[in-house]
Formats: sequence, C-alpha cells, structure tokens
Amino acid sequence: MPKIKTHRAAAKRFRKTASGKYKAGSANRSHILTKKATKTKREARAGQIVRKEDSGRLDRMLPYL
Repeated sequence: MPKIKTHRAAAKRFRKTASGKYKAGSANRSHILTKKATKTKREARAGQIVRKEDSGRLDRMLPYL
C-alpha cells in the first residue's frame, strides 16, 4: 500500500489534542475588526474544538497526526 498524503491546508489549520479531538482557530479575526465588539474579538482569541460530525473528515485528511 502506498503512503497516504496529508492534506497540507488542513494540517496548517488543525491540531490534534491528547484526547483525539481536533482544535482549530476561531473565524472572524483577520480584518474589519473596528466594527466588531470587544467581547467578540476577545472570545475569538481562544481556539475551538471541532464538532464530532466533522472529525471523520479530518481523520481522512490528516492520517498521521
């Protein structure tokens, strides 16, 4: 069997936690921040856990993480 290639775009956006879940950064943090509330920007600093419905896709894209 040949080796499976890692989806490089996904590898740059997601990290696997010790429990096997995937962690991702929050959206809406790149530009047009002046009109967004301070609370929204502060909460977006923290990473988010990917939902279990999407974890199967990430398992296929990131076979060696």
